[in-house]
Amino acid sequence: MPAFPPVGIVGFGLMGEVYARRLLAAGLSVLGFDVDAAKAQRMKEVGAHAGTLGEIAHSCDPIVLAVFSTDQVEEVVERALLPDAAGKIVICTSTCDPDRIAALGVRVGSRLRFLEVPVSGTSEQVRQGDGVGLIGGDPRIAGDAAPVLEILFPRRFHIGKIGDGGRAKLAINLILGLHRLALAEGLVFASRLGLDPAAFLNVARASAAQSQVMGTKGPKMIAGDFAPEGRVRQTLKDVHLMLDQARKHGQRLPLLESNADILQACIDHGEGELDNSIVIEEIRRRRS
Repeated sequence: MPAFPPVGIVGFGLMGEVYARRLLAAGLSVLGFDVDAAKAQRMKEVGAHAGTLGEIAHSCDPIVLAVFSTDQVEEVVERALLPDAAGKIVICTSTCDPDRIAALGVRVGSRLRFLEVPVSGTSEQVRQGDGVGLIGGDPRIAGDAAPVLEILFPRRFHIGKIGDGGRAKLAINLILGLHRLALAEGLVFASRLGLDPAAFLNVARASAAQSQVMGTKGPKMIAGDFAPEGRVRQTLKDVHLMLDQARKHGQRLPLLESNADILQACIDHGEGELDNSIVIEEIRRRRS
């Protein structure tokens, strides 16, 4: 018998698979679920077990959510995990509407030990241990979840109450997305001026313009390698969350609006499932 119950993972996309790999490498067992039945085979390939939501609710503690949207988080928590998961730790790592997640925390707080821990970083950065967990919720629950959180996010910050982790994630991702877009535009501009883009990227990384994005997305842009580490459709979903929050607070975000327009254009060109570094292709398409 294992010394600890398995960790549950709900959602086995890019991030869910990385979570499973890190947990398995640390010697923990993983029981996973995804609405896409084909993902069960992927779970087996990485060494996890495939189960139902009911089995995860009954057997796992903690349970990590890595689903797409706020709607899915609410449905999984309130309709699928309760009541069998009562008293267990549920860690929501999805990027969600922070107001709705805060309200969800209130609704389930007497029955579940609920934390939100959205992550700053791509799936590849999380795989390497470079993702940053942004914790919102009771510090005591975060302390009890620390053994698993340490495996998933060696770097993490307790931001505040439930909802605050998501608010910090949206603000961070706003900056990150604009860095990515600026890099794409700068690389296209340098290329149009006749500079070698790979050589220019090396110079840019040594300049005052340097940003982490140059290391994570620059090589992908230059190589035309758009294998997903953060999909366009997921990025645009998060951008709409940012814009919705800004409207609630009476704030225009003109640069983010431009980013949303470019991401939507990528989706219109059938690029929604590709890496968000493909924004460089949309910049190239915008000729005068």
